[in-house]
Amino acid sequence: MHKAGFVNIVGNPNVGKSTLMNRLVGERISVVTFKAQTTRHRITGILSDENTQIVFSDTPGVVKPAYKLQESMLAFSESALADADILLYVTDVVESAEKNVEFLDKVRRMTIPVILIINKIDLTSQEGLAKMVERWHLLLPAAEILPLSAANNFGVDMLLRRIKELLPDSPPYFDKDQLTDRPARFFVSEIIREKILLYYDKEVPYSVEVSVTRFKEEPKLINIEATIYVERDSQKGIIIGHDGVALKKVSTEARKALEKFFAKKIYLRTFVKVKKDWRSSQQELDRFGYNPV
Repeated sequence: MHKAGFVNIVGNPNVGKSTLMNRLVGERISVVTFKAQTTRHRITGILSDENTQIVFSDTPGVVKPAYKLQESMLAFSESALADADILLYVTDVVESAEKNVEFLDKVRRMTIPVILIINKIDLTSQEGLAKMVERWHLLLPAAEILPLSAANNFGVDMLLRRIKELLPDSPPYFDKDQLTDRPARFFVSEIIREKILLYYDKEVPYSVEVSVTRFKEEPKLINIEATIYVERDSQKGIIIGHDGVALKKVSTEARKALEKFFAKKIYLRTFVKVKKDWRSSQQELDRFGYNPV
């Protein structure tokens, strides 16, 4: 009998959801940085073997929205509660258990299997972990609790075995060799955005969106053009930098990462344009794919 199902990963920002997703799938699917709100979309990673197929979904961190982009990000997270066969609620040893109680209440009312992941256990003591397990058991009494460290790959195999046990009987939903349902252009924009998150400070990275305007694949080369959108002229100047040095550095780092990702030589050209207040424009958000429906 074959088993398959949708396993959705939710939780607050910066608890390690994307690192866990990449560990579970065994490939670098989700962008990972030290900054909160790195993930903006629901990103699917597919893990298949002879008898099972797990369709993982990484979601943005749950936040109280301050602008329309964050409303869309929250909608992605809440949609993950509606279509999961198994839910992974990720927390860590640092954050307060009572953070975002409204979302937690929705998780508590779910009837599907919920596994509560306490991540980053290498940052606490055995005694501290025991207290957290006790507190979380009161908050989500029906959930299984599994402590692990995604960054150190500790406990991830145990989680994977438990997920396979809980999967419903089902034929596969995707081809067995398929790794994700996202197109190549999506990963280009995500990798460029990751380098911007790592290289620039403060608000600038969060005001950036990347659109791939050209993706032409040849046998040994992929020719890519991408536009980096910002909200203000001052941000455009920061992204480009003096004599274009900052943009050149980001483009070089992105090209190296893309060559590793696609295992091909990459020719990358980047442009910077201002699209005023795009994060608060529903029309622009729809154009950039921030529509969870």
